[in-house]
Amino acid sequence: MNDTAPEILRYTAFDVDGEGGNPAGVLLDARGMDDTRMQEIAAEVGFSETAFLTHDGGDGERRFRVRYFSPLAEVAFCGHATIATAVALAERQGTGDLRFLTPAGEIGVETRAANGRILATLTSVAPAVREAGDADLATALTALRWSAEDLDPRLPPRIANAGNDHLVLAASSRARLADLDYDQEALGDLMARRGWTTVHLVWQESETVFHARDPFPPGGVVEDPATGAAAAAFGGYLRTFGLVEPPARITIHQGEDMGRPSRLLVDVPPENGSGVRVSGTAALIPG
Repeated sequence: MNDTAPEILRYTAFDVDGEGGNPAGVLLDARGMDDTRMQEIAAEVGFSETAFLTHDGGDGERRFRVRYFSPLAEVAFCGHATIATAVALAERQGTGDLRFLTPAGEIGVETRAANGRILATLTSVAPAVREAGDADLATALTALRWSAEDLDPRLPPRIANAGNDHLVLAASSRARLADLDYDQEALGDLMARRGWTTVHLVWQESETVFHARDPFPPGGVVEDPATGAAAAAFGGYLRTFGLVEPPARITIHQGEDMGRPSRLLVDVPPENGSGVRVSGTAALIPG
């Protein structure tokens, strides 16, 4: 039995010039580690997600099996932990293309040098968008302490998926988005029953600039500072409703209202069914 403590790297992903971002744990070698131990480590780390590389392709093939755990449960896909893991690998093995085999499907990730940093770009699985049931929408609004008048009618409520489900709700004003005071137990219960990973609350500043907040009670986190999986799903949502003219790049600002400013760059290709690209940097957390 190997009692050596695993090396846990800590990165903040989608940071802005080294500040803010969403912290993620990264274990580059979790081979032989069982589910119970991975869940224990994720709870000990305490970040919204920790990524575990459980297999590599060998012979120089940059193909890895990756699993993601929140402090409470496994998550099929996590965007910010993917970006953090890709940057960690690039810093140790050099930049280039990576393939991540995740429970949600195979994710391609490109890493390259940009302005003295490593920029990582993931390409999601094919996004999908579907209706949100009226009863579920009413329950979510009640838990958020929002009314129907708080919604922007230009961006209808929907469930968007690019690896996991997110309820997309658009706020009618920046002030409405900034005032986040929700019933965590009620919203968490609804999300657990429906299998939603986050609620993706957005406000549209311009045609290509959005602000977002993501309650994440199923993971034991009140709010996510940067949610790459939701950003990819939202890119598919925008394409479905013709709200952008692809190919298009949108910028999502997240985490500002919680003091962790984050920037996510989302590239939406024109082909229906094609994955959405989400880019960002990641910075090693000292200590």
